[in-house]
Amino acid sequence: MEVSKQVSIQTADFDLALEYERLRTEIGNSVGAIVSFIGLVREQRLLSGGDELTQNLRLEHYPGMTEASIEKILVESDTRWDLLGQRVVHRVGDLEPSDQIVLVLVASEHRTDAFAACEFIMDYLKTRAVFWKFEGSGDKGEWVSSTSNDYDRLAKWS
Repeated sequence: MEVSKQVSIQTADFDLALEYERLRTEIGNSVGAIVSFIGLVREQRLLSGGDELTQNLRLEHYPGMTEASIEKILVESDTRWDLLGQRVVHRVGDLEPSDQIVLVLVASEHRTDAFAACEFIMDYLKTRAVFWKFEGSGDKGEWVSSTSNDYDRLAKWS
């Protein structure tokens, strides 16, 4: 059976219940577990100069390239675990603290596969998905890269 893989890049907010129901309807009755992860924009932090707090986050992407980078992650997770469906919704544009930014849903017959794949997908999204992230306040800000912690988490999957 072909594993459902869906990727949406959008500016609009997403609805967990709606996305869950779409995935569940598509994969049918053989599912035993659906694991979800929702990432939120964190509270303010100091910019690297140390004198100003971030007020917002802007995520930019290259249409087509971003989706392809995420689809590649989903193909990899499907080769590692026995999955029935995967769904990633990632927002772009201007976001504020507490806004939802990413949703990952993974369905499988058993919870261990769904949990592991969901964690894998998030670790890879943080380091391999094609996004450009700008944190700022007014006219000031900085482009942000993946952290060493992000790469440490990625290394555990090698």
